[in-house]
Amino acid sequence: MKKRKSVGSHQSMCVQPTFIIGTYDEEGNADFAPITWLSVTNDGDRFLLVVSMFGTKKTKMNVQKTGRFSANLVSTDMLPLVDYFGSVSGHKGLKTGMSYGVSEGETVKVPTLDDSRWVYELEVQKTVTCGESDTFFCEIKNVQISEDINISDGIDLTDFDPVVYSGHYHSLGEHLGKIGDFL
Repeated sequence: MKKRKSVGSHQSMCVQPTFIIGTYDEEGNADFAPITWLSVTNDGDRFLLVVSMFGTKKTKMNVQKTGRFSANLVSTDMLPLVDYFGSVSGHKGLKTGMSYGVSEGETVKVPTLDDSRWVYELEVQKTVTCGESDTFFCEIKNVQISEDINISDGIDLTDFDPVVYSGHYHSLGEHLGKIGDFL
């Protein structure tokens, strides 16, 4: 076994997908914010997307008010948009300083980003508050993927070119195989 060293409890090795959350504000304007605290769970009957949001960002407040949002998977070509949405506060006005395409969800009234290759349309079923974080357990009402991606034989993440986050942004290398390929 390789030797390890202690680095303290303030480090985190939670490799997370990067998503841009889309909401509408009270005036019907689209608002977006990058979020990496996403996971999935099961309530027995269905999968629920689990999304945690920290602080007082406008996007989080919109989710609390409407109970609906989109989660748009970020691909590497969308990194400038992630940095833009993460650097500009929705409390200070509309985020119109960068060009991006927005469409309406097909099942849920939520804004979706045209450049995202995988989009969840979500409705909040339960919220759990822990300090300044709210964790939303969401029913997945619809999933949209790029027309040119085939998932009939399973999902090959490299087709989506997702950005993963663990303190820094990373991309995926190659598809290594499926469960059972290494026995």
